[in-house]
Amino acid sequence: MSNETSSPARGRGTNPEPRDPRETSSTGRTTLSGQGYDPADNAVSKETRRRVIAASFIGNFVEWFDYAVYGYLAVTIATVFFPESDPQTGLLLTFALFAISFLVRPLGGFVWGHIGDRVGRRTALSLSILIMSGATFCIALIPGYDTIGIWAPVLLLIIRVIQGFSASGEYAGASAFLVEYAPANKRGVYAAVVPASTAAGLLLGSLLAGLLTVVLTSDAMHSWGWRLPFLLAAPMGLIGRYIRNKLEDTPVFRELAKEDEAVKAPVSSLFRNHWRQLLQAVGAVLLNAVGFYVILSYMPTYLSSELGLGETESFLATTIALLTYIGFIFLTGMLSDRYGRKKVLISASITFIVLTVPAFALLGTGNFLVIVLVQILLGAMLTLNDGTLPSFLAEMFPTRVRYSGFAVSFNLSNALFGGTAPFMATLLIAATANDLAPAWYLVGAAVISLIAVALSRETCKEPLRHE
Repeated sequence: MSNETSSPARGRGTNPEPRDPRETSSTGRTTLSGQGYDPADNAVSKETRRRVIAASFIGNFVEWFDYAVYGYLAVTIATVFFPESDPQTGLLLTFALFAISFLVRPLGGFVWGHIGDRVGRRTALSLSILIMSGATFCIALIPGYDTIGIWAPVLLLIIRVIQGFSASGEYAGASAFLVEYAPANKRGVYAAVVPASTAAGLLLGSLLAGLLTVVLTSDAMHSWGWRLPFLLAAPMGLIGRYIRNKLEDTPVFRELAKEDEAVKAPVSSLFRNHWRQLLQAVGAVLLNAVGFYVILSYMPTYLSSELGLGETESFLATTIALLTYIGFIFLTGMLSDRYGRKKVLISASITFIVLTVPAFALLGTGNFLVIVLVQILLGAMLTLNDGTLPSFLAEMFPTRVRYSGFAVSFNLSNALFGGTAPFMATLLIAATANDLAPAWYLVGAAVISLIAVALSRETCKEPLRHE
């Protein structure tokens, strides 16, 4: 055993899964060396896999439910925390807080990646959902600017930073968890559960925000209505933690524990031995980071604030698009299992380069039916990337640094380009006086992702690597 490895925490699993008979040591023991061990070779029951899917789903659901509510109620939140600013400045400041909370994500990626690769995937996921849901709940308790002055946005910033830190391990950890439990020929569709859960969280956030704007007066929304969705985070988070604590860690990680082969410093090993894959992953995530926040989070604000569509119509259009998005996600996961991750990801980049600007131009017509159809189209384009990326990133890195590699690359790209996307879109429109500015921003992201994916290797048909 190299001096990079050391014994991880013990006691995670008791009944080992059957091992791959193709890989044995001189003593007859099965080892993790090489390419032979894969979850598909294990007798993992359907019931266990269903519980893994549920556990992976709920954490991302809670995280993106919060982001949806924050994004869809951004105009109201701006009046609560920045009442002395003009509407556009208040909106910019609200999205700036949204963006700043993402700056801590790379740090969170390092921390949660270390815990996930060193101690266990389940431990990292159980802790992250508890902190994240608690922080989201606390947003509902912050007094407004009219009550405590400047401390209101300061407290909001602190809590959003805590959210950003805790959430930085969620997407990566859930994806790794699913891929390591999935049958080898279904890793794409299993991993698609993660982006589907984010879309479902956005969908519920959209529905609640739309419902509140319809049934409550403007004064009621400003006073207390906007707080209601954030209060739901606590019970949802506790349910998620309960489900996760009932699971064992993934078969491949339990094998690492038994073989004493967990890397002592996974992040250090990641940068030293897998830096090329790390750069490729950051680039591949770029389109997803910008596209997700522009198309699914910022879009209602864009339609209402920039194009003059009513808030109710904006929420309704986004809700319809999200319903179709969830279906497209699983279709994309199946396509990536059949045709490969690279082909689907490259197709996503090309469609964004060709169709984004014309699609945004059609949004400017103001016709509700056209807006709904364009949002469905943009969502379908995004699912080509979003539904494939989790399995692509998880397969790119070996087991010993899989959590770290995924978490660091995903959160670094999202910190630089994802969380800042609503702010940049609003700023670009203000600076250029051009409503198509967000579309060109998306095109630029698609070009970079196209190059990164083209330089990567196809991993779809290969067993999961462990070294």
